Amino acid sequence: MEEKIISLLKITEPFHLLPEMVLEEISETLTKTEFSKDTLVYRQEVTEMKGVDIISSGEYETFFFDAAENKRCVTRHHSPYCFGGMSVVLNRVRALKSAIAKKGTVVYTLPKKEFYELCNAYEDFFHYFTSDFGKKMLDEEFSHFVKTPATFEESYFAADQLYSRKIEGIAYKSIVSCEENTPVFEAAKMMAENKVSCIFIKKSGSTEIIGYATDITLRDNVISRRMDAGIAISEVMDNPIVSISSDAYLYEAILMMFKTKSRYLLVKNKEEYVGFLSRNRLLSEQAQSPLVFIQSVKQAENTEELRKKWKQVPDIINQLLGRGVHGEIASQVITTIADTITVKVIEKVIKEIGKPPAKFAFIVTGSEGRKEQTLSTDQDNGIIYEDKANEHREMVREYFLDFAKKVSDDLNTIGFEYCKGGFMASNPKWTHSLSHWKRNYSQWIEESVPESAMKFSTFFDFRFIYGDENIVRELKTFIKDKLVSPHQLFFAHIAKNALQYEPPLTFFKRIKTQTIGKSEVFDIKTAMSPIVDLVRVYALRNQLELENTGERMKKLNEIGVFTQQQYNEMHQSYYYLMALRLKNQANQINIDKKNPDNYIEISKLTKIERVTLIEIFKTIVNFQLGIKVKFTGSF
Repeated sequence: MEEKIISLLKITEPFHLLPEMVLEEISETLTKTEFSKDTLVYRQEVTEMKGVDIISSGEYETFFFDAAENKRCVTRHHSPYCFGGMSVVLNRVRALKSAIAKKGTVVYTLPKKEFYELCNAYEDFFHYFTSDFGKKMLDEEFSHFVKTPATFEESYFAADQLYSRKIEGIAYKSIVSCEENTPVFEAAKMMAENKVSCIFIKKSGSTEIIGYATDITLRDNVISRRMDAGIAISEVMDNPIVSISSDAYLYEAILMMFKTKSRYLLVKNKEEYVGFLSRNRLLSEQAQSPLVFIQSVKQAENTEELRKKWKQVPDIINQLLGRGVHGEIASQVITTIADTITVKVIEKVIKEIGKPPAKFAFIVTGSEGRKEQTLSTDQDNGIIYEDKANEHREMVREYFLDFAKKVSDDLNTIGFEYCKGGFMASNPKWTHSLSHWKRNYSQWIEESVPESAMKFSTFFDFRFIYGDENIVRELKTFIKDKLVSPHQLFFAHIAKNALQYEPPLTFFKRIKTQTIGKSEVFDIKTAMSPIVDLVRVYALRNQLELENTGERMKKLNEIGVFTQQQYNEMHQSYYYLMALRLKNQANQINIDKKNPDNYIEISKLTKIERVTLIEIFKTIVNFQLGIKVKFTGSF
């Protein structure tokens, strides 16, 4: 019987996309139902969805009931066919369409829990349903009967729109522009005539956009100052200009707006500006999106409010993962919230102790530097300040050490614990002048001792957070130049660093565990480390100025270092582990009521999760073998 079910799964879309080992595990979770007469199995918006039905024999007639109880959009489905996947993916508690089973119909039902796991583990499987829904929504009659739930909590699709919808699919506004020497009153007149609240300013005799002016610009920079309305608009315009590709996703636009503090984004198609988006426009599109939460973080007025905001993050992440949102996106949301909190703390401390005596850059390293923060996070940061004359050097250093301690203390109070290894700005080792930081990197690259490669490798993942970004650019350029011809052992040592952690597999290809208390667990952070480390090796070898592991993978694929298959395997493996890690931490906080960590109890994993993990760990072992041969010259 089991072989018959597996054979059925192999020819049923999209189950045919799954490995046979997974199909074997799925077959054990299916329940069989046989219908002896025409039966209304599902009534739209009434019947609760327990899972998805796989038709083995017979027929399902699916349709919508209209107000007069007439059948609309009638479709007949025979074996092999999967019914209900779209309803479950859209997080519908009740069926999207009605279905009648004809006499003699036999179906096997896969429970929702196992179905969600497959969606999380296999991207092609998940996208089969979202793609199918998108095609059906082009049908006017179908879309008429599909009522999208009003709240984020009720609808996966409302959330999925944010992460799957591209900018090109949004109705952005056309650009209204004028030249830089246009009088203010004429610019205002053009805004009124075109009914826009923003006008873009072009360089005279050119198509280059150099700034913009809004209703608020005119209010603050002209009217309130009693300026002459005949002066050039360039005298009062705002900048800088921030743009995004029309091929980018909606969530990327929102994150960019929060990061740059810009209220307007120019939309680019290749090299041509084709329109613009306002922050209000984007947020009104996604009024129920958890990213709106970031705006509330920016409005928090003190450390206690920020602490309360950070405590809400696990609920948001649970909500995202529960709707199948990719682990990469969930991690970026955490990072964006953490960045916003850090900036708020820095601004608060500067207000308390006074303006800095020198230009500086506050940087983050480690997982935050890679934009891969989890819910179990500590501080990994540093300060780089400009070089000052000897007579000011001690005074400048004293200020920044005091500043760093206050920032670190506040972050700890909020929930970002002190780094146990001391890799944070409050440690005098990691608050220094730009010239001192250059000497650090020169030493790590040129001396190239194994201990340095292991201890300081995450410092090659640093990222700018606050201050003067030119300081960070200068340091990154310096490092990039050094990596062109490093000490011959440098890459061998950091490659060995990527090999120090082995995926937790036994000789018989089972998940290796350790006992903590009464539980058998494995450390998922350690399991993920080889991917982070080996991708970093290739990124440094190719002088990529990227910190994020996913972005590094993508670029390495584009330049031919990774094949498409290698990229797909590594990317999917890494972010499956990330989603599992975040889900576990959110449950530890919300359900177990304990501090989150990176240990996952093997008993809490389903069979499908265990099978998937074993396949992922095998993939990591293969990649480690490749890096061992390439960079250390041995097996």
